[in-house]
Amino acid sequence: MTRLLFLTGKLAEHSLRQILQSIQADSKQSPFEYEVKQIGVSVAALMTPPLIARRLAKVENIDKVILPGLCQGDLALLEAQWGVPVERGPKDLKDLPQYFGQQGKAPDLTQHSVTIFAEIVDAPDLSVAQIVAKASHFQQQGADVIDLGCLPGKAFAHMTEAVQALKAQGFQVSVDSMRDEDLLVAGKAGADYLLSLHEKNLWIADEVAATPILIPAVPGSFASLQRAIEQCLQRGRRFIADPILDPIHFGLTDSIVRYHKLRKKYPDIAIMMGVGNLTELTDADTTGVNALLFGMISELNINAVLATSVSPHASEAVAEADVARRVMYRASQDKRLPRGYSNGLLGLHDRKPFPYSAEEITAMAGQIKDPSFRIMVSEQGVHVYNRDGIQHDTDPYRFYPMLNVQDDASHAFYLGVELARAQIAWQLKKRYVQDELLEWGVASVQQNKKAKVAHREASIQERLENARTKSNDNTTPDTPASGTE
Repeated sequence: MTRLLFLTGKLAEHSLRQILQSIQADSKQSPFEYEVKQIGVSVAALMTPPLIARRLAKVENIDKVILPGLCQGDLALLEAQWGVPVERGPKDLKDLPQYFGQQGKAPDLTQHSVTIFAEIVDAPDLSVAQIVAKASHFQQQGADVIDLGCLPGKAFAHMTEAVQALKAQGFQVSVDSMRDEDLLVAGKAGADYLLSLHEKNLWIADEVAATPILIPAVPGSFASLQRAIEQCLQRGRRFIADPILDPIHFGLTDSIVRYHKLRKKYPDIAIMMGVGNLTELTDADTTGVNALLFGMISELNINAVLATSVSPHASEAVAEADVARRVMYRASQDKRLPRGYSNGLLGLHDRKPFPYSAEEITAMAGQIKDPSFRIMVSEQGVHVYNRDGIQHDTDPYRFYPMLNVQDDASHAFYLGVELARAQIAWQLKKRYVQDELLEWGVASVQQNKKAKVAHREASIQERLENARTKSNDNTTPDTPASGTE
């Protein structure tokens, strides 16, 4: 039987023991033995590998050590010292049951079955260097193919140069144009895909090596698309078919039916869906739109998507598509609902925003013996507490008169930042963890650990300078400072 060692701080020890007992009582949970060791710090998040290594020289009869999820630092030091695996648990104790439900392993999201084409819609207006820079950005977000969009009625004089520059950087390239001459030039320049060909200009596919993306010659015509597909099948020519996803109120439902009909008719061909007609042309958060679209994409076994990121509200659309294709693929393989795989598409809300009730927070506040403020959020609002008591409100401005930080600029600044985050988290129903940035799905940014404490250092320095100045004024009250006169 696996034997686990949980390291924690003074304040969390009791809660940790209770949660572990409830996990072991769950008949669906694989049995394990455990030991809890409190290593002498008040807050578990303040534990670091060097501190732990000093206070716990060795472990015996243990298969794995679990540290608090907020513990920072390289765990290799501890693994080398103890000779057993060491890993971080969840950031919050209340998430331990879910952590054990997944056997402590994150879902494997390395696989997918959808190729993402990311369109640079204004390519003719950009320099080659700007095109390459935007392509790199989309690639970092998860794009597999960079699509150069041509603008109606506008020449793309440097198309060949742009295609060749992207190819030299290792990108796969497609060109999207309504003009035959653009598509022909793009194919001869080395583009991998051409968007879009139809039954009336399919001759271009015979002139170049690029893979054609087939669309109906007449919008909405399934018969036209089918004729183009049959021509490619007869010639043994590789292609991708796109019935075209239409915007809401301009044929969305009918277009979805066409995708379903196309897959039924041709179970084995490659199909593309352009998701931008919904993400760009709907005033709704794109995370949910992408989740729903990629659910259908997964069910219909659609093989490629054309994603755009033009409107400011769709700035993360390519990154969201990358998360969505991986989550839906994994859920499909597992034959499960797409829940519990990733928070990447949970931008505004969290599934479990309030792990602690107001009563539990009040009980924890009663254990505090130091002046440092703790901030937590429950369904009832924001809670601030230290050894002097606990306050609760939904408006952070109401806390200030009772915090007594009017003479401590650093502490006041810190509390202002944290209480603002806590209030936003309560209002939007998001998970709040003190000293951590709020999570916004794929739009989350990396926390700057140094900047987080820079205000404290500046405040300390300012107070030292003020103390020196005051001391000098007291010792030589009648002598002006050097250089003032």
